[in-house]
Parts: sequence; C-alpha cells; structure tokens
Amino acid sequence: MTVIGILLIILGIAGVGMGSIMFGDIGIACIVGGLAALLSGIGFMNVSGKLKKLQKEQK
Repeated sequence: MTVIGILLIILGIAGVGMGSIMFGDIGIACIVGGLAALLSGIGFMNVSGKLKKLQKEQK
C-alpha cells in the first residue's frame, strides 16, 4: 500500500504541474485529476500507517 501511495502522490504532483501549463478546460480537468490522485495517495499512506500500527498492537 505504501508503494501505491507514493506513486499516486508523484502522479498527483505531476498532474497539477502539467495542468498549470495547459490552457482552458483541459488544464482545469488535469488539475482536478492531479488533486484527486494526490488526495488518494495521502489516504493510502494514512491507511498503511494505521494498519501497521494495528498489526503491532495485535502481536
């Protein structure tokens, strides 16, 4: 899950960067997609940390 989170964060940063270069509606759509990937990556990282913590507590 951590690898997926890191890849999504990288993809989100790249998407926002490319969207800022583009013009019009396509740029807005690219920024929205990049932000969605960024937030999903942050969510994956949070869940991964909580699962590791929960597994340590159960042992």
